[in-house]
Amino acid sequence: MSDLSPFARRRYPLALCALRPLRTGDAPALAQALAAMDPWLTFGYPADRFVRYLCRRDPALQRYAIMNKRKLAGVAAVRYPWLHGAYLELLGILPAFQGRGLGAEVMQWFEDRSFSAAPHAWVLVSSFNARGRKFYARRGFRELAVLPDFLKPGHDEILLHKPR
Repeated sequence: MSDLSPFARRRYPLALCALRPLRTGDAPALAQALAAMDPWLTFGYPADRFVRYLCRRDPALQRYAIMNKRKLAGVAAVRYPWLHGAYLELLGILPAFQGRGLGAEVMQWFEDRSFSAAPHAWVLVSSFNARGRKFYARRGFRELAVLPDFLKPGHDEILLHKPR
């Protein structure tokens, strides 16, 4: 990743949490937790597939461990560049850390970094994920397109967009 990327820094200390590069050793615990949570549970997304996703080489994808008081609290993965902006490809806050504002803080970080370099921020959410849809709507993301049967037959994904 070029030093010109808005996501090139190694660590991001935030008020409620910190982001650091995801380590290979973080992947198994995160994978198990994510596979047991919706929307991935509904999709039947297995933990071993998460491990491969979290560990594979992909120069356009930055993966971060979300840390809260030195404990692994979740994961964020950002693809940049993507459609004249950045795409939050994965945001997963572990159940023990939900409801503490970490997701909102990571979203603010994502938006700030995205808009420092490009005019668009993107997210994808499952149509059945009412909590996720509300979360992103509160942040100003608007539903732009429905992708029928995108990840699993019978389930739609919704592309969300927020302009600068």
